[in-house]
Amino acid sequence: MRIPNHIGIIPDGNRRWATSNGMTKDKGYALGITPGLLLFKQCEKYGINELTFYGFTVDNTKRPSEQKEAFIDACIQSVNLLTKENSEILVIGNTDSLSFPKELLPFTKRRTFGKGGTKVNFLINYGWEWDLNLLKAADKNRKNIKNNIHSNDISRIDLIIRWGGRRRLSGFLPVQSVYSDFYIINDLWPDYKPDHLDEALDWYNKQDITLGG
Repeated sequence: MRIPNHIGIIPDGNRRWATSNGMTKDKGYALGITPGLLLFKQCEKYGINELTFYGFTVDNTKRPSEQKEAFIDACIQSVNLLTKENSEILVIGNTDSLSFPKELLPFTKRRTFGKGGTKVNFLINYGWEWDLNLLKAADKNRKNIKNNIHSNDISRIDLIIRWGGRRRLSGFLPVQSVYSDFYIINDLWPDYKPDHLDEALDWYNKQDITLGG
C-alpha cells in the first residue's frame, strides 16, 4: 500500500457538533483536542512522516470573543499534548498579531520531543496572504518560490483530509497543496474514528499520482 509522506488535516465541524448536542458553539473546540492526539498516534503507527493541522486562521479571529478564546486555548492544549510524544513540532502563523498565543512562540522554530520522528506542523493565526507576503520582496527571477514563503519548512502535501463535509481548502497552505489529493469526510471532527483515516488512505492508494506529468 502506498502511504503518503505528508497529510494535511482540516478538522472542521466543532461548532456544528456543539450546537447539535445542545451546547454553545465555543464548547466544541475542546472536543477536538483528543481526536488530534488519536490521529497522530495512528499516523505514527502507519509510518506517515509529516502532519499539518489547521488550527485557526486570521479570518477565524473575527468570530465572537468566547469562540476565539476557546479555539486559541484548544490549539495551545493540542500542541502541549504532542510535546509528550515522539514528535518534531513547528507552529506557523503571524506572530506579529496579538491573536498569536504567546505560549506558542517557543514552537515557531521546529523543536524535537522524545525520540522525534514524526514532524507535526500547526497553522496558528495563519493566513495564506501572510504566508505568501515574502514573495512581494523576492527577486522576480527567483528559482524556488517555496524558499520565499513563511512556511518554507513544511514539505509538499500528498493528501489533505477535511472533516465536516465542506468541499473547500479555506486557504490551507496554497504552495504545498498545489498537487494534493483531497478527501472529504462528512462526519464532524469531534466524531473522529480510526476508520476515517483508514478509508482516506485506501482511497489515496487508488489515485493516479502524476504531479502534473
